[in-house]
Amino acid sequence: MDPISPTYSRAAILEAEDEEEGNGEFDGVEEEQVIEGDFTFRAVFTGLLVGVLICATNLYLGLQSGWVSMMALQSALVGFALLKVIPDALPRLFPRIRTFTPQENVILQTVAVATGTMPLAAGLVGIIPALEMMTVEQDGRGPISLSYVNLVLWCLAVAFFGVFLAAPLRRQVIIKEKLVFPSGTATAQLIALLHKAPPPSRGFATPTVAYRALSRSSRSLSRERGINGEQAANNHKGKAQDIMGGSGWWVLGISFAASGGLTLLSFMFPIIFSIPIFDLLGLPFGTYPASEWMWYFTPSLSYVGQGIIMGFPVTLSMNAGMLVGWAILSPLSKHMGWAPGKVSSTNDGARGWILWIALAIMIAESIISLLPITISYISTSIRHYKQRQTGPKVFQSSSPGNSMDGDYFEPLSDEDDDPEIEPPERLVPFSWIKWGLGGSGLLGVGLVWYVFGSDGIRPWATAIGLVLASVLSLIGVRALGETDLNPVSGIGKISQLLFAVLQPNNVVANIIAGGVAEAGAQQAGDLMQDLKTGHLLHASPRSQFYGQLIGSLASVFVSSAGYKFYTSVYQIPGPQFTVPSAGVWLNLARLLNKGHLPSHVIPFMLIFSMFFTFTSSIKSLRPYLSSYPLILNLIPYLPSGIAFAVGFLNSPSFSLARLIGGYVSYRTSRNNGGETPLLAIVAASGFVLGEGVVSVVMLCMSSAGLGPVSCFGCGLGDGGYCSGGCL
Repeated sequence: MDPISPTYSRAAILEAEDEEEGNGEFDGVEEEQVIEGDFTFRAVFTGLLVGVLICATNLYLGLQSGWVSMMALQSALVGFALLKVIPDALPRLFPRIRTFTPQENVILQTVAVATGTMPLAAGLVGIIPALEMMTVEQDGRGPISLSYVNLVLWCLAVAFFGVFLAAPLRRQVIIKEKLVFPSGTATAQLIALLHKAPPPSRGFATPTVAYRALSRSSRSLSRERGINGEQAANNHKGKAQDIMGGSGWWVLGISFAASGGLTLLSFMFPIIFSIPIFDLLGLPFGTYPASEWMWYFTPSLSYVGQGIIMGFPVTLSMNAGMLVGWAILSPLSKHMGWAPGKVSSTNDGARGWILWIALAIMIAESIISLLPITISYISTSIRHYKQRQTGPKVFQSSSPGNSMDGDYFEPLSDEDDDPEIEPPERLVPFSWIKWGLGGSGLLGVGLVWYVFGSDGIRPWATAIGLVLASVLSLIGVRALGETDLNPVSGIGKISQLLFAVLQPNNVVANIIAGGVAEAGAQQAGDLMQDLKTGHLLHASPRSQFYGQLIGSLASVFVSSAGYKFYTSVYQIPGPQFTVPSAGVWLNLARLLNKGHLPSHVIPFMLIFSMFFTFTSSIKSLRPYLSSYPLILNLIPYLPSGIAFAVGFLNSPSFSLARLIGGYVSYRTSRNNGGETPLLAIVAASGFVLGEGVVSVVMLCMSSAGLGPVSCFGCGLGDGGYCSGGCL
């Protein structure tokens, strides 16, 4: 949900721009250029190829650990390599007709992101597995398993509504309010760097993280900002040398090959990815082997790469949660008889017991983070309304091709209200938006009713879910633009709470309605990041709109096929793919529909939720604490509640591997102005993509009946890959 992008120091950007302005080559933001010809076949086709790769990676990572990535930065990097670096190196084999432009790269990464994020938008790593986990005893009906055709129809139901939601918000939040959208801004800076173009703006982006927890708690887990909310970023020229000198592409290729090779080796010898080194320690697990408590080590380069991109503070929070959840609360619940089942069980085992504490933490932090931006949005809307009512007005008539289909007026007194810089033919007509929202809404309501029937969710309830997505997406997009955090977890939980009243005693309706509302808000936020990137690099908004529609449509079939492929080969949930986010969705739906909590878990839920309510409130009040330097100095050291909770959801092996990557990020950033070097991020991208791509190869091998070469050392406790590969 999910990108870290290189950021540049304000001084470096201004210095570069001043030099270019002095030479008459670049006139900052005052002189806007319109670049034509960005929507090309090669950009769209390459974007689809890269998007399919990202889609496969996100399916694999999401089903395994509940964590995915938007990967806009990786899309731009790989696309640049495919259309610029490779033709330059092999001109006879890959001749270029014309120069690959930054604007084409924007379209490429837009298509790739729309294709790659469908597993999250359609709930293939959360909602759909949750429906398959239902039982007659607990939910009143058996599991719901969709066929490939019905899965395609479900994906079609939620694929386009968010795209049409994003288009009309662009003018307000990007043109008028100039929200920074840190990840989108930083991706634009990277594309400009790759193409040796002038820096796209005088602004700078705060460092962010690429990965999103599939509790859908956020667009990303943002690193804590410094005292003034601004941190030093990477040096522009140094980063350019890293990439342009060719070393970056060698690093990307080597890291991709290393990660893929290790993953393939683990398929042949599963013990590699479930090394029981903690059995030598014993404590705090008494006489039981540590592996029976899910303590083993997975040397996955993909998760090391995730740790590099997340950064040290986030991985520290995650590992703090891992220690509290898996080394303290898990043994406690088992020994006290509160979770008598198998440790790995999400029903009556320690894993299911601590999951409720994680859910309480996520809800507390998500809602608290949602409140300030909600208040800000309401107050801003009221202020703008009063200005429009009292200020002088200028009327502008619509014209053929105009982006607005009717007369509209603007208050002349609003100094922040800049005119649209794009000509009408490059904008998305307002009539398209109106018909698109209506058509995609009707399509969604009809397809959801067809797929799940009257026993699932009523058509009127689906329609309410879409309306809720429309309203809450305004808040989510604004939050994303200001903080790089989209509080879609809060949106999902609000939807589930609402539908517990609208359609009580219906777990299916509760899950689907929450997913529909969240999908629209999440997709609108993700696509708004792309529009910010395109705005800074002068790519056509209409071309990006086409790219988003094409990528979303293609991913409907790719994502559905990938999910059915995984479920046909592996047990889901199972030893290798635990699908932790599905448990969060299902357990909350059960609780809201006359469910009950495990024994003695409520006091722990209250204690941890109160603690993270407090820490989240302190972070939200940061702008008002300038008179309290002691508190401001402590804020960067407060743990991230979402990351802490993910430490509960994932088994320790994943968190430990991420901690290694976080430490690498910390060490490499010490001599780089406090920011992870771009070359390290390139290596991390190779690590993540390598394991994701080879996982598809492993899937094909498993479906063909191939298995491990040796199961030596397997069968120890709940050893993830090991036990899954050797069963």
